[in-house]
Parts: sequence; C-alpha cells; structure tokens
Amino acid sequence: MPRDVAGLIEGYHRFRSEDWEQEKTEWETLSKGQKPRVLIIACSDSRVDPTQIFDAKPGELFVIRNVANLVPPFETGGGYHGVSAALEFAVTQLKVGEILIMGHASCGGCAAALSQGFKDAEKGAGGFVADWISLLDEAREKVVAEKGTGPEAQTAIEWEGIRSSIKNLRTFPFVQEREAAGELKLRGAWFGIAHGELRVMQDGEGAFEPA
Repeated sequence: MPRDVAGLIEGYHRFRSEDWEQEKTEWETLSKGQKPRVLIIACSDSRVDPTQIFDAKPGELFVIRNVANLVPPFETGGGYHGVSAALEFAVTQLKVGEILIMGHASCGGCAAALSQGFKDAEKGAGGFVADWISLLDEAREKVVAEKGTGPEAQTAIEWEGIRSSIKNLRTFPFVQEREAAGELKLRGAWFGIAHGELRVMQDGEGAFEPA
C-alpha cells in the first residue's frame, strides 16, 4: 500500500539505522561532492524510479523528472526554466558524459497529449499540463497519422516523445558543443512497467530494442 508522510519517516529511520550506517564512509565521501557520469531525464510517474530500475547507488545518477520526461527547446525568454537549469548544471558543471531520456509504458502525460483531454483547460484544471505537453504536438501529429489514437498509438507516442526530447537537447549550444567534441552521448530508453522490460533506442533509425 502507498505510504503517507508518517510512513515515509518510518522508512527514513530504517534507512538511517541500516543502509546509511552500513555505508557511512561512502555517504561521508558524497557529502564532499558528486561526480555522476549519467544524467537521466525521466517521468515524474511514481512507478518508474530510475535509481530503482537501474539498481543505482547514491551519487551515480543526476536525475531530472517531469511530466512525460520532456525537454523543452533552448530559449532565453522570460519564465522559470527548471529543466534547462538542471540540464545546464549537469552538462557544464558536472560534465556528465551521457544523457539518457527514459520514457515508460502507460505514461499519463503522453496519453493526455494523444487524447487532447486537457486542451483549453484553465490553469489549475489541467491548463498547466496542457501547456507542458504541447511539446508533444509534433510527435502527436506524426503518430496519429500513422497509428490513429488506439493502444498502438500510446506506445508510439511514448517512443516518439523520447526522440523529440533528444532533438530538443540538440538545440542547446552547450549540448551541441560537447556532443560534437565527442564528450557527450545522447541516448533513449523506454521501460515497460507490467513486464519489467527495458528497451533501448538504437543509433541510426532509432528503433527500440530489448536491453
């Protein structure tokens, strides 16, 4: 059963007395700084925690999570650019060597983009979601033209969304520079919740094959 905050605090006490205590030296080292090699941009969905899926330890992954694991294109206008700020920090300060966009099955954000269920909704009633997932509009057009809006289209837009985010990553000058220098690789992956299946986007045509 999902836990409330009181349940989470109980979990903290178990962590503090067991895992933290057993790896105290590593935690002390981490307190002095982080050197992750991979940035993962994943969905906020509670079922797809990258650290759990990849069996990662603290300090191994720098993670950005948002609705539908999206990356906006580079732009310098007004507003608060949370994804862009975290991306900038990971690439220019931490100098990660790889960025992995990780989508997943049954993504609610992708489903909303496909159905247009929040279109014209007011802020606070789906409007913020609608604005954000408009980043998938181009992907949606392609998927609907090829697959319609049925079950196959759901997976298709999840995959196409990953490709779209990688395309948008390449609009950032600091990403372009490091990728051109061979210092940064951009990758895509998709996690199937029901069967625990990870598919990795291949180079070239961008097909998703089992890991």
